[in-house]
Amino acid sequence: MISDSFVIGVDYGTDSVRSVIVNTSTGQEVAASVFYYPRWKEGRYCNPEKNQFRQHPLDYIEGLEQTIKKCLLEAGAEVAAKVKAISVDTTGSTPVAVNEQGTPLALLPEFAENPNAMFVLWKDHTSVREAAEINAHAKNFPTNYLQFVGGIYSSEWFWAKLLHVFRSDDKVRNACATWVEHCDWIPFLLTGGNDAKQIKRGVCSAGHKSLWSEEYKGFPPDEFFSSLDPLLKGFTSKLPSETYTAAEAAGTISQEWASRLGLPADVVIGIGAFDAHMGAVGGQIEPYYLSKVMGTSTCDMLVAPAEEVKGTLVNGICGQVNGSIIPDMIGMEAGQSAFGDAYAWFKNVLLWPVRQMLAQTDVVDADTAAKLVADIEKRIMPELDRRAGQLEPEENGEFAIEWLNGRRTPDANQMLKGAFLGLDLGSDAIKMYRSLVEATCFGAKKIVDRFKEQGVPVKGLIGLGGVAKKSPFIMQMMADVMDMPIRIHKSEQTCAIGAAMFAATAAGIYPKVEDAMNAMGQGFDAEYTPNPERVKIYARRYERYSEAGSLIEGLYLAEVADEV
Repeated sequence: MISDSFVIGVDYGTDSVRSVIVNTSTGQEVAASVFYYPRWKEGRYCNPEKNQFRQHPLDYIEGLEQTIKKCLLEAGAEVAAKVKAISVDTTGSTPVAVNEQGTPLALLPEFAENPNAMFVLWKDHTSVREAAEINAHAKNFPTNYLQFVGGIYSSEWFWAKLLHVFRSDDKVRNACATWVEHCDWIPFLLTGGNDAKQIKRGVCSAGHKSLWSEEYKGFPPDEFFSSLDPLLKGFTSKLPSETYTAAEAAGTISQEWASRLGLPADVVIGIGAFDAHMGAVGGQIEPYYLSKVMGTSTCDMLVAPAEEVKGTLVNGICGQVNGSIIPDMIGMEAGQSAFGDAYAWFKNVLLWPVRQMLAQTDVVDADTAAKLVADIEKRIMPELDRRAGQLEPEENGEFAIEWLNGRRTPDANQMLKGAFLGLDLGSDAIKMYRSLVEATCFGAKKIVDRFKEQGVPVKGLIGLGGVAKKSPFIMQMMADVMDMPIRIHKSEQTCAIGAAMFAATAAGIYPKVEDAMNAMGQGFDAEYTPNPERVKIYARRYERYSEAGSLIEGLYLAEVADEV
């Protein structure tokens, strides 16, 4: 039986974009499609040694069109005719320079191959210096303009990236009419926008990454930025003072995109937001439950009624913003810069001889060698999980620090590095992997501890995303380290489903996103509870992790001081 209405949720991740068509009455996924960014997959415009990670807007546009078209083809014409709205989530902070028409500069012929004219991906850390300058500069003002972003500005965020690009590239700076987050640009694209001044900014992106606050009635004053660097003089005038929640509409689909996708002309386009924020809603977040979106990195989301946490500011997190997750609730964000990325790094280290040596071998032909590499690559992570899961924790065994991509929270510092400690001749790949997983769980516990220490209770954990669904070993360790249960949401696409819930709300199908969440939520299909004996061992190992982390952080701070 065909429902009266359907919506589309679009989830832009680090490596791919996924679209889903969802029945607004039941939450059933009617169709889904994924598109891997071809230019990104080739490694174009990126330089990992310099922490430069850029993505071309064509990857985003091609993925948007192809995934929605495939979903509509799968669902059929009757469903396509009843699509009411589209909402989009993206990684963030992932901003781009646009011209006066709102076109990303990389879509213009003269900038087509210029990485500075492309989207600066969240994990791009080329602006570490600029972030440090912002943090030092903020101390010169009587108003603490960093108070709502945890007191520390990150190189992963809007202003640091803008200043770095402006300093690096005169041509981009001179052509830039404004600087726009990915999640704000896609709705502008779908509504046929052609004036950068009309781009609607979501409170999610503006509040958590751009220093927008209702307390200031907008952004910090021009003096804050112009005295940091004259290149930023007047830039706040290119940004609107008004922001919107993701439950609101950005507009209606343009005639061009309706025709291009094969959709009705009255489809509503919702305000965009970051993936983890919409993912928390797709994963049925509850007040004071930490929703952990676990993928390449983690984003840890918590909501609380505004009247209950009024005046409470949690230091060292990625901000707390009214309405950034659920309207009329304070949304708080934390997270780890490398989670799945840490495991992928270890996998790639182990695979190096396999890839290199099999490419040179004469023992088997090239086709067989390539198949062997692919087979080993497919098997290696499940086997590491299986073997590591058979080991019992040892109080004095190997342990690690997981800052392989710096530290997001608590207390952002992208200059920090990871480490392995306690290695000896008996240390092997399984033990090292286990210690790395343990370190990511310890890093997660640091976040929970920070919330509790500063007056925000954490009543439980909700696990979302690929790692949560695929690795019982990691999730059981998370429960043991945290000493609290963790529920795993049934849907593997909570970000896209969350976007669909917001689309249904923006279209007026549900009056509040909480109503959409209750009607369209898929529930939970697993729960991991702590093992009391392991809890005790991990508690003692956590103390050693904390001591080692302080030591390593001290070494890097001393190194930075010497450079200065």
